[in-house]
Amino acid sequence: MVLGIAGGTGSGKTTLAELILNTIGRDKINYLPHDAYYNDQKHLSFEERARVNYDHPDALETSLLVRHIRQLKAGHTVELPVYDFTTHSRKEQTIQVEPKRVILVEGILVFVERDLRELFDMKIFVDTDSDIRFIRRLMRDIEDRGRTIQSVCEQYLKTVRPMHLEFVEFSKRFADIIIPEGGLNTVASDMVIARLQALLNGEASFEQ
Repeated sequence: MVLGIAGGTGSGKTTLAELILNTIGRDKINYLPHDAYYNDQKHLSFEERARVNYDHPDALETSLLVRHIRQLKAGHTVELPVYDFTTHSRKEQTIQVEPKRVILVEGILVFVERDLRELFDMKIFVDTDSDIRFIRRLMRDIEDRGRTIQSVCEQYLKTVRPMHLEFVEFSKRFADIIIPEGGLNTVASDMVIARLQALLNGEASFEQ
């Protein structure tokens, strides 16, 4: 079973993913964040890396993610990349991921490319107001990624907002389920988790 969670930056995708992982059990789920598949930028200077549009689909090696999902479904182990957001490059080490019953893929652009989108058995879009998303992004990038307020604001206006309108918002139409506020929406989250548990237990099918 392959589950996709999409939505704008700061929408609550990761909160929902963590809720699913903790409730159903990490021993049953492969978690593949799309963010781990950003193209390696080691060949560029740090100044050039900082100018890359990381909110465009071309910034991600989605073909590798597609290959990894197919390999996991076939019962093969894969090596998950580890991306360093402070240096805009991949680390040398990878994380070994062994096949489990559920593959959970999360990211702002996971419904954009058809090859990836068609692998999902269930597609969830987390829909949150833009002002809330911006505040969450601002706090995350400052606290976790060492960015300045000015750089976060400039990036948001230059690439994040335009790319959201062009790609992320457009991809909402492909969702099977739209959840306002993501993991903070306990009613919708509980319904999704109950559905997943029923599917895992053989008590429901995707056709129902």
